[in-house]
Amino acid sequence: MLIDVFPLFGLRLTTPRLVLRLPSQDELGDLAELAARGVHDPAFMPFSVPWTDHPPEQVALNVVQHHWAKLAEWSPQGWTIGFGVFLDGVIVGQQSVHGRNFAVTREVSTGSWIGQARQGRGIGAEMREAVLHFAFAGIGARHARSFAAEGNEASLRISRKLGYEADGVQRSALRGELRVEQRFRLTRESWEAHRSVPVEIEGLAPCLPMLGVGAA
Repeated sequence: MLIDVFPLFGLRLTTPRLVLRLPSQDELGDLAELAARGVHDPAFMPFSVPWTDHPPEQVALNVVQHHWAKLAEWSPQGWTIGFGVFLDGVIVGQQSVHGRNFAVTREVSTGSWIGQARQGRGIGAEMREAVLHFAFAGIGARHARSFAAEGNEASLRISRKLGYEADGVQRSALRGELRVEQRFRLTRESWEAHRSVPVEIEGLAPCLPMLGVGAA
């Protein structure tokens, strides 16, 4: 079975409202269609890579290709889990967690998006709490990083609510204009003090070698 070869397909995070897991191929198609219908106001680009600046059919293809690419290039030294986020059995967005040389750094970074129809309901904070629990309680992270463009108030609010501290800025060019991103860092101690959502993890043990760590 595929799960025996790639046990990440058995990894599951559950919160009071959400389930986070890798999507099936049909569910990946649903996720792609969701992105094609719109993720943000076209006038403001919240992502450092402007993958939504394309016609809907290309946005959908971008989602599928990116998901496949991250699975294909997986190694214990560099990995990305692109969790599908399910609410009442329906996929509503994606929450990613990234690790590079995690066995040494004990640091992760996160990124996410939600379909526009489900925004403004606290889902973004709850799904971030799920992957932070996975990182700190599940695999023994010491730090988590996040980035948000100036003006991305939803992401900035979540980071501040969950106890992240400012960690400098990053300047780049996007759409021919200056882009300034706020960097944030969350310590394990601050996560412990701010977490408020119960999270259950299933299927982690077989995944640990793929993440480059032993038991957390």
